Amino acid sequence: MGQGRLLGLACCLLLLPGSWGGLGSRGTPRGPWEEEQGPVAEGGPWGRARYEAMKKHLGAVGALSKQYWQYLACKVWQEGCEEEEEEKEEESSPGPGWSLPLVGQDYLEILSAWYCSFGKCCKTGDCRIVNNITGLEADLDGQLHGQHLAKEVVIRAVQGFLQSPRPQKALVLSFHGWSGTGKNFVARMLASHLYRDGLRSKCVRVFISLFHFPHHKYVDSYKAQLKKQISETVQLCKQSLFIFDEAEKLHFSLLDAIKPFMARYDNKAQVDYRRSVFLFLSNLGGNTINEVALDFWRAGRAREEISMEFLEQRLRLELLEPAENGYAHSHLLEENLIDFFVPFLPLEYHHVKLCARDAFLARGLPYTEAALDEVARMMVFVPKEEKLFSAQGCKSVSQRISYFLP
Repeated sequence: MGQGRLLGLACCLLLLPGSWGGLGSRGTPRGPWEEEQGPVAEGGPWGRARYEAMKKHLGAVGALSKQYWQYLACKVWQEGCEEEEEEKEEESSPGPGWSLPLVGQDYLEILSAWYCSFGKCCKTGDCRIVNNITGLEADLDGQLHGQHLAKEVVIRAVQGFLQSPRPQKALVLSFHGWSGTGKNFVARMLASHLYRDGLRSKCVRVFISLFHFPHHKYVDSYKAQLKKQISETVQLCKQSLFIFDEAEKLHFSLLDAIKPFMARYDNKAQVDYRRSVFLFLSNLGGNTINEVALDFWRAGRAREEISMEFLEQRLRLELLEPAENGYAHSHLLEENLIDFFVPFLPLEYHHVKLCARDAFLARGLPYTEAALDEVARMMVFVPKEEKLFSAQGCKSVSQRISYFLP
């Protein structure tokens, strides 16, 4: 967008409600000459006093337009900021009924933020943060199937965290469940609704255990790199998102190395990490979650009756079992740094059909109930007796619909 158009937009702000001097007792805009009116008959010619008052206020409008333009240029292009500061120092009293109204500043903040959202003037990633919780909730309702606990916990935790003016620590969520149940799907969705660029945002970092940290003999080097990358991201963005996939395969010393970033803020560090979100995605706990879901099914109870209170303690116990996983050997659980353990339940036949439907719609393809059934029947279901849960969740469903393409 050219600077001329932005100048036009800035000038148009002068016509927005709230930039006039004030309102009458009934909400009617008061004219600039109103207080100068004398006993002249209504509809009669203007007196000299009215003319002078109008001339004075029109001159003020021109001066204010210049103020608006300087303010906008400074905010968007960082031009003329020194001149603006000098003029502010020279001003000892407001103009004749005019100043840069607070509401006008608000409009310009919105305009400059909108312009910066296209990446034209961003020195950091902050101006591309959107925090669209309403959209996140709507998409989770429509696209995440069979996960009532995950929907509830993620929305409440993230919304409460973002609305807190001064959080005491970073938000730490740990997603648990079988592969294909939606852990990565929710992580991607969260990134896309918090940041305009989603996973491509400079404020989002994704670490995959076996890809980024494959060799334990280099763990000291990994620790230094990881801490540096987290620090640099937080310095760039006041609100950052860190996703650790296959978290159970992280070396425990890596988890302990990033522990200070997730602990309560001590007001001594140079960088404030309290506005960061850490997501850990893990298959650990999947067996415990599935056993609870199976017990409910066998008892004739709906899976929606499963509560966080019922699952969380069992999940913690499994994570603490001595095994080859970073959770058990690190201090994350011992020091209660994980705020929420988010269980992802195993998916049933009708959930797989819904995933197949979404895959058809994503490609713009028509579908039939018979086609959805055919896709679902291609999946493997366990346990052997009940054949209730999809062993792969919804993973590979989108690839399987290729069999139905002409």
